[in-house]
Amino acid sequence: MINSQWKKLIAEEKAFKESAMRDHEFSNEVLAEHTPDNVNNPAHYGKGSIECIDYIEDFLTTEEYIGYLRGNIAKYLHRWRYKNKQEDLLKSQWYLGRLIKLQEKEET
Repeated sequence: MINSQWKKLIAEEKAFKESAMRDHEFSNEVLAEHTPDNVNNPAHYGKGSIECIDYIEDFLTTEEYIGYLRGNIAKYLHRWRYKNKQEDLLKSQWYLGRLIKLQEKEET
């Protein structure tokens, strides 16, 4: 079920981009508004009533959550040259931002 919904979303995105490219009236800003943001708000993580990252933070201990964040930072920094280039660097930065906010919260 989820796999078919995901495939449908990808097909809709592709169709939109193709039609936008054919119609020169669309500006880059309009196209950017309809382009998924795979770093800050991936479509597949917001399907429930709570963001996946918030759920993970809620059920892990603080130390486990720190390890989770560090692991994702390391993963994206390791693979950025071979897989998604700048997108992976931005994902790593996003997880680092979460870790920094957590550290700031603990210091207060």
